[in-house]
Amino acid sequence: MHPLILPMAAQVAWAAFLYVLLTVARAPKIWGIGQRADGSNPWAGVEPRISANLSNQFEWPLFFYVACLLLIQHPVNLAAATWLAWLFIAGRMAHSAVQILTSNIRLRGLVFTINFLAVLGLWVVVVQALAGLPGT
Repeated sequence: MHPLILPMAAQVAWAAFLYVLLTVARAPKIWGIGQRADGSNPWAGVEPRISANLSNQFEWPLFFYVACLLLIQHPVNLAAATWLAWLFIAGRMAHSAVQILTSNIRLRGLVFTINFLAVLGLWVVVVQALAGLPGT
């Protein structure tokens, strides 16, 4: 199996987990399951954060998937690419935790930088591979 398949699968699994979490958070409102005694949703405060984070899983990660697919086609410098891909996954999970559990925008920006730099690094590897530049 190609070493970039597992981090790609991990990102898909993370998005699936967030869908499940969002479904649980919406259950009291939509199905009446888990409502408080007064009929309110105990997840009402966190549900919009989960929803926003789930939307984020289809923005910057797109560049991650494209870079990985290109590197699967042109397997060069796979050690660096694999390390960067796992760094991206760790950063996505940390970003989700910060966005869902806190309202600290500065921390969220700092954590997002991990994802951002990991994907830019993957694209450096892609360009090196496709252009035949040193380091490939």
